[in-house]
Amino acid sequence: MKTLSAIFFITLFCLTVNAQNPVETLVLEGIEYHDSGDFDKAIETYRKALDIEPNSPLVLYQIAYAYFGKEDYENAIAYSDKVLIQNGDHMQMAYMVKGSALELSGNFEESNALFERTIKETGEHYLLYFNLGINHLKARNYKTSEMYMLKALGLNFYHGSSHLSLAKIQIEQNEPIKALLSAHFFLFLEPSTHRSEEAYEILINAMSGNVSRDKDSPNNITINFNPTSDDPFSSASLMLSLLEASKTSEKNVGKSEIELFTENTGSIFKILGELNRDGYESIWWNEYIPFFYEIALSEHLETYCWYIMHMFYEEAYNQLVENEHKLDAFALWLEE
Repeated sequence: MKTLSAIFFITLFCLTVNAQNPVETLVLEGIEYHDSGDFDKAIETYRKALDIEPNSPLVLYQIAYAYFGKEDYENAIAYSDKVLIQNGDHMQMAYMVKGSALELSGNFEESNALFERTIKETGEHYLLYFNLGINHLKARNYKTSEMYMLKALGLNFYHGSSHLSLAKIQIEQNEPIKALLSAHFFLFLEPSTHRSEEAYEILINAMSGNVSRDKDSPNNITINFNPTSDDPFSSASLMLSLLEASKTSEKNVGKSEIELFTENTGSIFKILGELNRDGYESIWWNEYIPFFYEIALSEHLETYCWYIMHMFYEEAYNQLVENEHKLDAFALWLEE
């Protein structure tokens, strides 16, 4: 459902603005049922619209989407095909429903082929690349999944799901710095949604820096660090490990978790920003790192950390409430 949500809300917005006839009115009513999770009632309402306009691609697509919501993938595919055979409006949306339904039905290769063909026939769309990336992520084809997620972000850099998926991919590939950066940007976009906890877990996992502690003797620490000669993030990865290991040092005694998080976040952002990135062309060097480096150098680092962590630390939440002027100043800084 998440993969199609952007298209769903675009459709809802357009209909809300333009609804002028009985079919569009019924579709809006059906969307309300859909949004509440009553897919059967939504389908029943859409069928009333079909009685008025039997070949409406909009209505047929909404029926396909409702069947997808109730996990009836056979009917989701069938009604998507009713849209596609007309070769008119709502083609991309119908392709997305069909491709997702095929993948969830176990037809991995057919789903991928459909998405790839759709891109060739209807043009690039970030959700088509995102869905391809999700398919390959599920199949553990991490390099291919990463390629498609980057294509999706190239078309829509503020698509949170692609940043979160990119973070998952990097954790699976044991790339803690990349995972950390992607998780940070997702939490910057979505600090308090139902998916934020997953991003937070990835972020904390990445920040552990391959450090393991003895359960019986927490001060006994092992750092597993095996950099490769061509890893541009090796020095930053070592810094992560050292920062994690220093949490229990004498200088950090008495500091809260959010204080330690803020200090360590600033340190890692700064070391990344100061690395020589000549010759490196990627989302990490060209988008993430410059942005977070500017935050680390600004007076807003603490506020940024409160903002992305307020769902997980009561202290961060309270600081935001008590320092609303700092949040306003951070927002103004971002605009500028």
